[in-house]
Amino acid sequence: MVERWFAELINKQIRRGGHKSIQALKKDIRIWIAAWKADPKPCMWTKTADEVLERLASCLNGIPGSEG
Repeated sequence: MVERWFAELINKQIRRGGHKSIQALKKDIRIWIAAWKADPKPCMWTKTADEVLERLASCLNGIPGSEG
């Protein structure tokens, strides 16, 4: 989930900004983090653990030497 959070930060703040300095970039990141903390969005899993593990197993079946 941390990867998803960083993707949000990059896509919604860093790429959109026209940061003229490191200080400006840091300031914008801090502002974005403060806004995120003020209105957090919980992760809503849509699959059960069994569904995730089943999908993972099917992916691993296609990789030679991953039988375990």
